[in-house]
Amino acid sequence: MAKSSILDAWGRPFDLQALREEQAGATVTGVRQPVGGHPASGLTPQRLARLLRGAEDGDPVAYLELAEDMEERDLHYGAVLGIRKRQVSGLQITVEAAGDDAQSVADADLVRAFIDRDELADELIDILDAIGKGFSCTEIIWDMSERQWSPARLEWRDPRWFDFDRETRRTPMLIGEGGQLEPLAPGKWVQHMGKAKSGLPIRGGLARPVSWAFMFKSFSIKDWAVFCEVYGQPLRVGKFGPGATEADKDILLRAVRNLGTDAAAIIPDSMIIEFIESKLSGNHDLYEKHADWWDRQISKVVLGQTGTTDAIAGGYAVGKVHDGVRGDLEDADCRQVGATLTRDIARPLVMLNNGPRKAYPRICIGRPDEVDVEKLVKNVATLVPLGLKVGMATMRDRIGVPDPDPDEELLTAPAQASAPPEPAAAPPAAKPPARALASRQEPGRDAVDAAIDEIIAAEGFDLVEPLIAGLEGRIAALPADATLQEAEAILAEQNAAMAPGLLARRLAEAVFAARLAGEGDEPLS
Repeated sequence: MAKSSILDAWGRPFDLQALREEQAGATVTGVRQPVGGHPASGLTPQRLARLLRGAEDGDPVAYLELAEDMEERDLHYGAVLGIRKRQVSGLQITVEAAGDDAQSVADADLVRAFIDRDELADELIDILDAIGKGFSCTEIIWDMSERQWSPARLEWRDPRWFDFDRETRRTPMLIGEGGQLEPLAPGKWVQHMGKAKSGLPIRGGLARPVSWAFMFKSFSIKDWAVFCEVYGQPLRVGKFGPGATEADKDILLRAVRNLGTDAAAIIPDSMIIEFIESKLSGNHDLYEKHADWWDRQISKVVLGQTGTTDAIAGGYAVGKVHDGVRGDLEDADCRQVGATLTRDIARPLVMLNNGPRKAYPRICIGRPDEVDVEKLVKNVATLVPLGLKVGMATMRDRIGVPDPDPDEELLTAPAQASAPPEPAAAPPAAKPPARALASRQEPGRDAVDAAIDEIIAAEGFDLVEPLIAGLEGRIAALPADATLQEAEAILAEQNAAMAPGLLARRLAEAVFAARLAGEGDEPLS
């Protein structure tokens, strides 16, 4: 075996030759056959209890077959479980680089190439099979056609072909051709655990609690079907004479039964069939209410709520509240699947192509955060000149702009025209009187505006000096991962020290002086 120095998340070395071969393909004569049994038929409480206990004791095949049967036979369970899977598989998938250096960015781009495949959404459905059954093992079919390791596809493998180690019952292992347990090849599998509760993985799936609801609901559906078949039909009574033989009785019985289905029968002249009108009374919707009650329990355990699946009082408002609970489950599923893909896809992909790293890209699944891009860009443009350090890769991720290709034409700031040379300074002229000053003002401005301009030009720095004193140093001292809120807090503290009352007083004095100068036809100073 071509053992490699590359180790997986559990410290096991990769076998490069094994990565090129399928480990768990289906067999015709071996133990990995694609066709299984259907234990849901004739399920009783005693059989279900034995089936669940056997799954814990090392024989999970019947339980996993029951879980598959329930998704097919129980329409409500299949629907809500499908909603939970598709809700996660349809969300945005992103890759976070381990750092801003070129190496980390290249690793992230390698993983993004795999994430951008159209087939990934369907492959996520297979991985999320663990929500119902407790675990899923998806084989990675590696491709080296371009002299680079890349997953060609993720192949779903029947959970009946796996069992857990005998010591801890937590590590999934492949059932070999001889029935023995084989470890899963390092770097070859996506092993996802649907952790709905703490405990053994085989007991962590939703199919286990739902199985009891499925069984009791099946009893109600069966009784309901029998009731619907006979409800409203007249009671048929056959009468035979004292000399009738057993053969005659059998003929009469068949005739009575056929009248219920074929509406045709023949009997001897000595026999009579009477029809008695059916007058059934009582609560005829008992079966429907019982089945609906179990459906609501299934909705609670799968989606965490009933407001978006069952018609209940409260309408839209109740549905919105319950949909928030469903969002908590969505977040949990996203975190679990993202961690699994990071460990079993991103890590091996980077190691096989670029070698071991101290940190690896993270695969994240979820709804994008609502970012006010305009405000973010404005704040960054204002604070970066003051010393705030912002990573370019971080900004690209926040505003949704991908990294440019090496040969892609880039947008740049327009070139600024060179300023003309400044004329020689003229000697200072005597300050004109107020009327002369007002006559040279721009249209729409008066002597008060001119006076304010002179006050700000003469004393503006003194007025705002408390705001900018030490600001650059405080901004530069922020850590590299500082947030905009921390920088805004520093600006608020500096602004509080500026004493805006002083500026207001100076402006009031200027306005008053300008008015007196206008009334007395005197200069402003």
